[in-house]
Amino acid sequence: MYVMYSMLHIENVSTSCQSHQQGKIKELPLLGAEVLQVHAPPFVTKESASSETHGHAPAFSRVQRRRSFIKKKKERAGIANGETAKGSDGGGGTTTEDISVPKDLDLIALPQLCFPGGLQIASEQREDSYHYLVFTDVFGNRTHAVVVQYYRPIQDVGHQNGHLSSSKSSRLYTAYGICVISKYPYYNALRDCLSCLLTQLKPSWMGDFEERVKEFSAKLALVPIPPPGQLHVVFNLRPLQIGLPSREDKDRPAIDLDLHLPFLCFRPRQLLQIITSLLIEQRVVLLSCDWARLTLLAESLMLFIHPLVWQHPFVPILSRQMLDFLMAPTAYLMGCHLHHYAEVAAETDDLILVNIDDGTVSSSWSDGIDLPDVPLAAAECFITRVEGLQVHYDLEVCHLGDSTEVNARRAQRKQWQSKLNTHIQNITLELIVNIFREVHDHLNYEHRVFNSEEFLKSREPADQPFYKKVLDTHIFHSFLRDRLTRKMDAFTRMELSTRTEAYRLRSMTESPRRPTMQELARKYTSPESRLSKRLGASLPNLGESGASLAGPLRQTSFKNIQVDSGRFRWTSPQRPVRFFKLPEFPPPLAYHYVQNYYQEMITLLGKAISGVASGDSSLLARYHYLRGFVNTVAGKRLDALEDFQNLYKTDTDIFPGELVNALVDSLQEGEQALADRRPEIKHLISRVKRDHERERARHVDEGVKRFQLPKKHMQLEDFVRHVQESGIVKDQGTIHRLFEALTVGKEKQVDPEIFRVFYTFWKETEAEAQEVALPASALEHLEANECVFKLSSSVKTSHGVGKIAMTQRRLFLLTEGRPGYMEVTKFRDIEEVKISSAPFLLLRIPSLKIKTTLRKETFEVNLKSEVDLWHLMVKEMWAGRKMADDHKDPQYMQQALTNALLMDAVVGCLQSQKAIFAATKLAHFDRMKLEVPLMVPKSTSETLKHKINPSLGLTSPQAVDVLLYTPGQLGVSSDSEGDGNPKLWCALSDGKVVVFDAASWSMQQNQVQVGTSRVNCMLGVDRQQVWIGSQDSVIYIISTRSMSCKQQLTDHRSEVTGLHQKEDNGLKQEVAYSCSAEGAVIVWDVSTLQVRKRFRVSCDRLQSVQLCNGTLWCCKYTYNMSEGCFVAK
Repeated sequence: MYVMYSMLHIENVSTSCQSHQQGKIKELPLLGAEVLQVHAPPFVTKESASSETHGHAPAFSRVQRRRSFIKKKKERAGIANGETAKGSDGGGGTTTEDISVPKDLDLIALPQLCFPGGLQIASEQREDSYHYLVFTDVFGNRTHAVVVQYYRPIQDVGHQNGHLSSSKSSRLYTAYGICVISKYPYYNALRDCLSCLLTQLKPSWMGDFEERVKEFSAKLALVPIPPPGQLHVVFNLRPLQIGLPSREDKDRPAIDLDLHLPFLCFRPRQLLQIITSLLIEQRVVLLSCDWARLTLLAESLMLFIHPLVWQHPFVPILSRQMLDFLMAPTAYLMGCHLHHYAEVAAETDDLILVNIDDGTVSSSWSDGIDLPDVPLAAAECFITRVEGLQVHYDLEVCHLGDSTEVNARRAQRKQWQSKLNTHIQNITLELIVNIFREVHDHLNYEHRVFNSEEFLKSREPADQPFYKKVLDTHIFHSFLRDRLTRKMDAFTRMELSTRTEAYRLRSMTESPRRPTMQELARKYTSPESRLSKRLGASLPNLGESGASLAGPLRQTSFKNIQVDSGRFRWTSPQRPVRFFKLPEFPPPLAYHYVQNYYQEMITLLGKAISGVASGDSSLLARYHYLRGFVNTVAGKRLDALEDFQNLYKTDTDIFPGELVNALVDSLQEGEQALADRRPEIKHLISRVKRDHERERARHVDEGVKRFQLPKKHMQLEDFVRHVQESGIVKDQGTIHRLFEALTVGKEKQVDPEIFRVFYTFWKETEAEAQEVALPASALEHLEANECVFKLSSSVKTSHGVGKIAMTQRRLFLLTEGRPGYMEVTKFRDIEEVKISSAPFLLLRIPSLKIKTTLRKETFEVNLKSEVDLWHLMVKEMWAGRKMADDHKDPQYMQQALTNALLMDAVVGCLQSQKAIFAATKLAHFDRMKLEVPLMVPKSTSETLKHKINPSLGLTSPQAVDVLLYTPGQLGVSSDSEGDGNPKLWCALSDGKVVVFDAASWSMQQNQVQVGTSRVNCMLGVDRQQVWIGSQDSVIYIISTRSMSCKQQLTDHRSEVTGLHQKEDNGLKQEVAYSCSAEGAVIVWDVSTLQVRKRFRVSCDRLQSVQLCNGTLWCCKYTYNMSEGCFVAK
């Protein structure tokens, strides 16, 4: 932290004061402020302590290295007059020593920002005033500041007989500005710190001013920043107790301001307009008569759009001299005083003017405001949520008595504010999730492509103007980069938690996008009810979306949803907050006292670690992190590394990789030798260096591409990439068959014009499906998740004239004249499909005959020129249905449907005699049925219940290395204790783990990444965790509640080959066993994750361990047999 103060030198004001007293001027003029002192850490060093010891300096020395601006000013004046500045050798030395100003501070602009309205002498005492600043460097990194202005009387204000004199009746006051700058946005905490400082400065003499400010700044430099999580830091700075709240997670900033302030200033619809202005990157200017409101409102808005990050200039406060910044041509968010409103509006076009004091939003170019509306569904949900906020503290505590202790009252207020802030964060995050929920449906992760055109087409017409502007912004581009890297942030967690069960089940099959019967019913019955399809689990008619797919909805799908006034409300899990109180501050400018202070803090953290309840690994991680940080600044590098090593077992999410790497590089020779004797530290050092080198060597393409049609002829490899990027299909085998179809009788390359026509036909077919108008009689007969994928022209059939429609389950006839529905057949009931001809006058019209097991008569339809295509499509769907039933795998049916639609697109784009022959290349399942009938053994058919595809969504099938089934009581699905549904864990290649709900077989988690090596074994432990042994010698631990991997066991030195725990029999087991290839066996304490015992078995490759009747059996792998040896318990 940097502490500085700005004040006006007396020599600059005497003339103005005299003129004011003589009545020559009515108002005192605005004067310029300058920075007189800068205090920056480190305040004490070991070298300075040793020099003081040799020089017999006192134990508490007030000599400090600082920048003396007064000295520099006098030196410059002396040199200008021809004098020589004296140094310490000339006998005119001073106790100050010049040091460089911190490079990230602009001392030219700082006085203007500390006094943005100008520095004016007052004729009467004024109240203290606080405001807040944000500084941004060229890389976009922000630092934050709190400024206090307070007034002191000017003792010498006039001249009498050539001498300065003073008079109480004519006393004037000048402002002193003290600015505290921090990397972290602790606005409330730093304001409270400055309030404590003022209680010491106001009654003190000016001679003590500098010393008190130095001690204050040195004390703040001793305060550690809490790690992300539930541990806050508290310290005494008399007369107040100050608290530093921690960040909720590593991706969010610390929140130390009142997030409800914007809701006190603006109505919900005005807030939505401001948020829209930021999302579409407008030039936004905040205006207020109160400087403090500008920064607090601006910072709140930045938190409201999280996880989107503002990419443009961010200057919440502009002084009078900085108004030219508003002429910048780029997007920005800036703020200035309200009395500049007319000037700003007149001089600059295309501004969004936000009047905080009046709660209005306007534009500088017109009386109205031309902004696109936030998507209706998201806006209505947001407004409903905001209307339920209770933002008045007095109403919350009116039934409580008042505490007589100031810190108790402050703690009560902070607790209320923290809960309200959390509620507001949930509301604004839900808004962002509802706006961008379906973005991931149009992403291609392998090629980092976003199909913006298709995303826009999928939006409601009224919402498209909003999305057209948002999609072209830098802020959205950065958001896409995070989605393409599958970042597990707050957005992703809420989006996953609020997915409907219907969506989960639909995502289990890779099929082309078409509107379901349920969506069509909404479309043609109640337009208002269509809102819910954009909100996932946000609005009340959620339950119907999954009812027909998997029966009653399970509570596990809504583990973070609570019923609130008839609506579903998502709430993030509330974790209890713990506080670590720092010791009382020592004399902060003496090295010896500071080192003792660090040691006392380390001792207190050690006691806190030993007092953590068993199993509370999250809190334990925070204490280790904090102690590791204190050990670092205290110079105890090896102890710090040991603390950071413990984060692997407690919470890897907060592992400070950069800090640990810097620690490793700073180890001295003796420390390195000691580290080599400690296996855990040695292993940590090698791992950190390896990871650092890997990061340096890794080339990550973070760009996001928009899908574009190809412009060159494509060989097979390029064709596969373009089809995958288009989103039509991902499976490489299907794309290879499509390539063969489009190149029949030609050179093996696809013409870009052919691809364009094919893609256009595919998308036009999708658009036509969106406009299908089915009569109510048809909707009654179809299941909610059925979609119409193909509709014929009007044809004559054996049951009258109409159109043949195809869904993923059946064929049916839409009769004309009097609209009606007649089911032709379900695909599983087909007995025979053949092409025939029907007489018509003197002609024979090609027709399609379909014989079913449920009807005696054959259904015949005169499809004319379409008959060959329909024949291929129906046969493929029939074959796919049969294979899906035989193998209990619905993905076969979805693949057959994709093949049929690709046939339709191929015939439509080729328009030649070879079109039907080309389409036969895609008749994959029909050909399999004829060429190699896949006979399923009777025993298998009777036993097999369901088949799932863990590789769904990947470009090629992945081998399943390990399977683990965990019973219902293991995968607890809520924060409270209780039984959840069983889970199936599938380990794929490269450390990917996919999790299925074994009750509905819906995918619960797309993938959990555990390292990058092959998984060898998995084990359900303690009903709360799944342990995963990897080839990289690490045991990864996944929490079954959060479905995240935050803990690792790193004690093995070669690949982990086996994990075992005794059958629980309803009892909690205290130990688990693991083994690695070189023969090491480790016995783990499950609750503490500490090693209870380790031993080694002599064998070439230890494969697994098993506990039986009190004996641990160790299995060794050989080429042709398994040999066993046993080790006594």
